[in-house]
Amino acid sequence: MSDAVIFGIVFVAFFILRAIAATMFFYYMMPESNRCPMCDEPTIRIAEPAWNRLLPWFRTSWCYECGWEGLLRPGPAEEPTSTATHPGQLPLSSK
Repeated sequence: MSDAVIFGIVFVAFFILRAIAATMFFYYMMPESNRCPMCDEPTIRIAEPAWNRLLPWFRTSWCYECGWEGLLRPGPAEEPTSTATHPGQLPLSSK
């Protein structure tokens, strides 16, 4: 094998290992619940077909209290508080 091919294989292998390590690091850094990381209120699961297909072990969530939206690790289910006292906000992607 030529040196260029060996270098290419090693370079690609390090790139893939770095992506796997970063994904595992951020997976364990995310909270394991359905509570908002900003205001600690229960979040609502939202449908994001691309994220849900690409990363099925994450939970796409939206907080109706502060408007935060992002990914969480699935955890124990909690009922959100009553929305009758909160006017709520639309997710940023729907505005």
